[in-house]
Amino acid sequence: MDFKRIREQIIKDPLNQEFTKRGIGPLFQLSKQTKILIIGQAPGLKAMESQTVFNDKSGDTLRSWLGINRETFYNKDLIGVLPMDFYYPGKGAVGDLPPRVAIAEKYHPLILNELNHVKLILLVGKYAQDYYLKDKETLTNRVKNYQTYLPTYFVLPHPSPLNFRWIKKNTFFYEVLDVLKEKIKEILK
Repeated sequence: MDFKRIREQIIKDPLNQEFTKRGIGPLFQLSKQTKILIIGQAPGLKAMESQTVFNDKSGDTLRSWLGINRETFYNKDLIGVLPMDFYYPGKGAVGDLPPRVAIAEKYHPLILNELNHVKLILLVGKYAQDYYLKDKETLTNRVKNYQTYLPTYFVLPHPSPLNFRWIKKNTFFYEVLDVLKEKIKEILK
């Protein structure tokens, strides 16, 4: 199966009809050549409206963490983005609502099966980490002990402006970012 057919399935899925009826398509960025795969939570409202992944402040932060520019980030042969949910879930009491897990359960296996050149998967945020790691660790412990998940996964907090307190409190994160930038540079050279 290819990404075009998977996209058509997502659009036709009854779980997504409220979006399809409003003319909103699923949001992800993939190529069979993708080298670095980012698995995040769900598109933000600005990204959904522009139909461009991480086209917001969170995206600017993430690109700075990776040490890459927009041109590199949006080259889907280099960087793929696979959210846990392909649609903006709506606003919650604090931040956005969580992604719908049923979407990842249904479509991630199909998509991952098409990706044969991925050298590193970035699990961005607690939702993606909980789904893929199933280790009951806190986000802080995961990021602090990022080496535990290598060479397959690299764990990161979500780059949301809401997480800046976490980053300020957990200064070890800057050392983690230095390692991440080197890994990214190595894979993309």
